Amino acid sequence: MMQQHLLTLLYLIASVTFIIGLKMLSHPASARKGNQVAALGMTLAIFGTIFLYEDAGMGIQNKGFIFVALAVGTVVGWMIAKKVKMTAMPEMVSLFNGMGGACAMLIALIEFNHLNHVAQQNPGTTFSESVPGGFYLAIVAGLIIGSVSFAGSIIAYLKLSGKQKDISFKGQHILNIAFLVLVVAGAVWCYNAGVQQAAMYFYGTLVISLLYGVFFVLPIGGADMPVVISLLNSFTGVAAATGGFMYDNKVMLTGGILVGAAGTLLTMLMCKAMNRSLLNVVIGSFGGNTTNGSAASGGAQHYKEISLSDTAMVMNYANKVMIVPGYGLAVAQAQHTCHELENLLIAKGVEVKYAIHPVAGRMPGHMNVLLAEADVPYDKLLEMEQANDEFKTCDVVLILGANDVVNPAAKTDPASPIYGMPILEVELAKTVIVNKRSMKPGYAGIENELFFQPKTSMLFGDAKKVLQELCNEVKQS
Repeated sequence: MMQQHLLTLLYLIASVTFIIGLKMLSHPASARKGNQVAALGMTLAIFGTIFLYEDAGMGIQNKGFIFVALAVGTVVGWMIAKKVKMTAMPEMVSLFNGMGGACAMLIALIEFNHLNHVAQQNPGTTFSESVPGGFYLAIVAGLIIGSVSFAGSIIAYLKLSGKQKDISFKGQHILNIAFLVLVVAGAVWCYNAGVQQAAMYFYGTLVISLLYGVFFVLPIGGADMPVVISLLNSFTGVAAATGGFMYDNKVMLTGGILVGAAGTLLTMLMCKAMNRSLLNVVIGSFGGNTTNGSAASGGAQHYKEISLSDTAMVMNYANKVMIVPGYGLAVAQAQHTCHELENLLIAKGVEVKYAIHPVAGRMPGHMNVLLAEADVPYDKLLEMEQANDEFKTCDVVLILGANDVVNPAAKTDPASPIYGMPILEVELAKTVIVNKRSMKPGYAGIENELFFQPKTSMLFGDAKKVLQELCNEVKQS
């Protein structure tokens, strides 16, 4: 009894650390400590369960296997996290999230096999006569949601790492709806089937759930991947919460609910930042090869280029410079060189800040994490609303690889697929310099009106190389 009380206390402490850690993650300055606090709580919950949990007078068995698995998982996770580049952080998050979904899926399979074995002691009965409805609901929900999260996260990982392209075909939405209907039907048929046939329906539901997860993510364009990652993360949280119901484990239930709720709220905020509904993200074509709206007139417009020496001179004589980082900066791994340019300009008396769009990059907070790695001070990172208030006081805006998040068509062209999406209003600055590899459209597949405006100049090339040469020019000027 004493052990049970102590375990309950540890679960309570762990739950509190999850909440505190999640709160601390809301600000870059405290995010690292927030992770550590939550990790400490999870460690307490794991070891408390291993050593203090009792059921029918028995504790956890096979502790040796458990510690081997913990050791292997810890070493592998540590090595991957230490070696991963900041540009590859989105796909690592997707992969790890997929592992969480797979865990919930495997728990559901194990519990079903256990119940099915017990149920088969009474041949001739239905599965529902041997298994409580609420318990079965938790199992099948964990199976379906965990499977979708696992399969979808793996596809997201492959897409973010460049190993899988967007795939869409006529009737794909109908196929996805059919998969979803079959998943629900399979779960119902399994519960009402005889004990001999239940496993067939259950494993059929598993296969269709995995297929649904694959086809759910396959057509979604790159620009929508931050929303998808957040949504899949919420799925994994809900799947983990079902495990808490199955085992009557309070800390597992609390952790799953927190992850599910946080992921859902973040998904809603991301959709709001793009001025789109979640349904539109899931079944829409944003990120595809759309050529409507402003794209139609792009061929007749002209842009002007600017040299590195002219760029350096303009920035040297500026009072205030705003840098807008995008995925191009991340791909080029140019965050450290960007910080070097910032320091050079500050040494010459120029005020430098960064404007961060909520959906810049490939995951929520991607640009914040990228710049934090380069030791850019947190107070220099401005949220979209703050940045938009300051653009009109900027002499120069330097855009590094961003595209759709600075496209004025979102405000001016009702025919554009990004119309209504809040953007960084960089056109309010006196001078706009855009660094891109080429004039190729962004993930929305449309031309950017900004590139053809009189105050905008294009600086072509790889972001890291351009910034390195720009640093040399600033030093010499």
